[in-house]
Order: sequence, then C-alpha cells, then structure tokens
Amino acid sequence: MKVTIDDITIEVKEGTTILEAARKIGGKIVPPAMCYYSKLKGTGGKCRTCLVKVTQSSSKDPRPMPKLVASCSTPIQDGMVVRNITSKEVLDARKAIVEFLLINHPLDCPVCDQAGECDLQDLSFQHGVVETRSDEERREFPVIDIGDKIKLHMNRCILCYRCVFTADQITGKRVHGVLYRGDAAEISTYIQNVIDNDFSGNIIDVCPVGALTDRTFRFKSRVWFLNPMDASRECSHCSGKVVAWMSGNKIFRITGRKDEFGELEEFICNECRFEKKELKDWKIEGPRKIKRQSVISANHYEKLIKPSIIHPIEGTTEQQT
Repeated sequence: MKVTIDDITIEVKEGTTILEAARKIGGKIVPPAMCYYSKLKGTGGKCRTCLVKVTQSSSKDPRPMPKLVASCSTPIQDGMVVRNITSKEVLDARKAIVEFLLINHPLDCPVCDQAGECDLQDLSFQHGVVETRSDEERREFPVIDIGDKIKLHMNRCILCYRCVFTADQITGKRVHGVLYRGDAAEISTYIQNVIDNDFSGNIIDVCPVGALTDRTFRFKSRVWFLNPMDASRECSHCSGKVVAWMSGNKIFRITGRKDEFGELEEFICNECRFEKKELKDWKIEGPRKIKRQSVISANHYEKLIKPSIIHPIEGTTEQQT
C-alpha cells in the first residue's frame, strides 16, 4: 500500500498506521507522540499531539477526511495523502494542544529530574506559547511515594496512560491506575498501595514528563552533567542491556536503552535498575549515541576527530589520521 506524507511517498504493509509510516520515512515529518508506545497494546489516541490532515482518503475515495485525525490510530489506505508539517491547520492545532497540556502543568523545569530529556519540554519549545491565557488556579496534588523506589508528582502528569499499560502488560501485577474523571482524574494506587514487582521501574522510563521519578537518583545530578554509556551484564530477569549514566567512575543511575523515538528497546528489571550501581557490576561498552538537538549532547563526543594541518607556503592541507 502506498501513502504520501508531506509529498514523500512510501510503501507500507496493510494495517500500518500513519504514525508508523511517518517513522519509516523519519526526519521532521514524524508527528510527535506523548501517549503512543509501539511496544504496548492499546496506547494512543489520548494526547492528540499527533493529529494530521488527510487530504485524500485513498485512491478509490479521493475525498479528504472532514477533521484532523490521530495518526497513531488511523490505518493507512492505499493512495492516502497526508499533511503534517506542511499544513498550517495541523501546526495551529498542535500549538493549541500543547497549550491545553500546559494548563495544569507546573513550571517545575528548574527542579524537575526529567529536565533535559522531557518530551513535553521539547514539544512546548517547538509549539508552545510564551504566555498563558488562563487566570484560574491550577490543580494541585501532594507528592507521594508509590513504592520505595518511585515518587509520583501528579501535578506534572498529562494522563497519557503509558505507565498504566506498562504495569498491566509487562509486570502482570498492576496496583495503580486512573482514578476519578475529568479535571479530577489522577494516577494513583488504591488506598495507598505500593508498586512492588520486578519490572515496576519501567514506568519511570515510559513516562514522557517528570510525573514518575527515580527516588535513588532524585536531585543527585542534571542529566547533561553525566555521560550516558551503553553497559551490559548477565541477568536472569532481563537482557541486562542498559544505559549507565556516569560521572567519572561513578554510576548515578541506570535506565533502559531507548530508540530514536524515545521508546525503550527492551524493558529491564529492578535489580539492574536500582541495585547494581557499582562499576564492577557492569561491562561498559562505550558512549551512547545521543541526538545532537538534545541538551545531553553538550560536550558529548563519540569519537575524536583530529584537526587538519594547513601548510600556507605549500598551499596544501594535510589530514591527520
């Protein structure tokens, strides 16, 4: 099946969504996604940041779709034509959605552990507004511990449901979920239960904002001051392939490895994440490849390129090896 996204045509399998097709193309035309997670069933369609305009439904039905559609849950039709960053309507809608997501979001970036790797931070930088139009008081929730290793800042939550689906499908022992409705909805556990299972730490990695944070890393360092290194170990619970965030020979935190779209390549166990913080526990494989637009990439070098030597008299340039 053929689909054209922002004047780029690609062939995909039947059942592929618009977002998945855009990810195959890559680059700036990939719609942002705050709730969709390809490795979790049932995700998507909640944050609305991935809305796109379908100007042609299919080759058999050339009529446009009347409204913007969620690219994460809309399947491709043969001959479909989609507009994303080339549509002013889409960009205006995305800007409005970001403003909506920020209505109750506190200005915690200076103290939030997610700063520097926050999807909402990146999204608001690209599509946000300078000033808020709301005068109403923002909703407030107390900061609580939902386990001995996880802290919940409900004020920062955008109700993407990722942590709920992760606990439901990965751990098989979910004790938290979304309580109440409307602007009173919140992520919480029933009667202050604690999240305690071998893979509970993955809900920290899948959270696109700073609502769920690692208590063992809390306020210890900014991520851009650390060096992310690929590391591995033999583990009986998971693959043992992680990212070790280091400063010198000290490991500050362990996270799962993420792909270019910010999704975990593999879920890791709590033993690797929380209990193995010594250098002797890991085999350090090398520097993690970081996106250049990320603040984490500041002063981050993957290889040393020696400068060339210019000989002005001879008029030649010698490249060092």
